[in-house]
Amino acid sequence: MKKLLLSLFVVAISTGANAQLKTPASSPSSKLEQTVGLTDVSVEYSRPGVKGRTIFGDLVPYGKVWRTGANANTKVTFSDDVTIDGKELKKGTYALYTKPGKSSWEVIFYSDAKNWGTPQKWDDSKVALSTTAKVVKMPMKIESFTITIDDLTDNSAVLGMLWENAYVGVKFNTPTDKGVEASISKVMAGPSANDYFNAAKYYLDGGKDINKAKNWINKAVDMTKDQPRFWYLRQQSLILAKAGDKKGAITAAKASLAGAEKRGNADYVKMNKEFLAKMK
Repeated sequence: MKKLLLSLFVVAISTGANAQLKTPASSPSSKLEQTVGLTDVSVEYSRPGVKGRTIFGDLVPYGKVWRTGANANTKVTFSDDVTIDGKELKKGTYALYTKPGKSSWEVIFYSDAKNWGTPQKWDDSKVALSTTAKVVKMPMKIESFTITIDDLTDNSAVLGMLWENAYVGVKFNTPTDKGVEASISKVMAGPSANDYFNAAKYYLDGGKDINKAKNWINKAVDMTKDQPRFWYLRQQSLILAKAGDKKGAITAAKASLAGAEKRGNADYVKMNKEFLAKMK
C-alpha cells in the first residue's frame, strides 16, 4: 500500500510539474485579409489595450519609431505593386512602423519584417516607402489597438489605425485596371498555344477523343511555328501516331529531334530516336 501511495504521489507531482497554466494574451494576435480590386492585402499584428493608461505622448512617445502594435512587428503584405502618396511600393511583405505625433504620423513600410518590435539598429536603406497621415480625433475611446482596411473601391482602399482617441488612415491604390485589361486581352484573344498543348496532352494521356487532341496540338504547333518548341512537336508525333497518321508522326518526331539536338536536351533526343526507330 505504501508503494502504491508513493507511486500515485510521484505521478501527481510529475503531472503538476508538466501542466501549463493558460491565461488570456495581454495583446492578442490578429490577422486581417482583404482583396482590393484584384490585389490581396493582409495584416498580421498584436492588439494591446488602453487599460486605463495614457497612450499617445506617454506610453507611445511622440516623434519616436513605434512598432504599431505589440510584440513582433506588424506585417503588411501586398500581392501586387501598390501606390501610396504617388510613390510605388513593390509587392511583398513589410514591417509597418510609425512615428506618432499630435497632429500627424509618419507611416513607414520597412523591408525587413522579421524584427521583434523595432529593429535594434535602424537602417534607412530598408525604408521602402514613408508617408505622412493626419490624425483624426475619435468621438469615443478605442480600447484595443485596431487596424482596418476600409473605404474599398475597385482601385483603392485605406489602411486605418485606431487606438485610444486617434485614427490615422493611409490610402493605397492598386493596379486593378491594368490587371483587368490584361485579363480581357487574354480572354478575348482566345486560348494560348500552351492552353491547346495542355488540353491535347491531357486527352492523349487520358485516352480521350484523339481527334480533338490532334486538332488542339496542331493549333499549338501552328501558333509557335516561328519559334518551334520541340516538346510540342514530341506530343504532336505521339498524337498523330495514335490517330493513324504515321507520315505526319514521323515528320513531327524528326522536327522535335532536330530542335532537341539544337538545344542539347538529351532526354528528348533519346525519346525521339526511339520513337522513329519504332515507326520504321
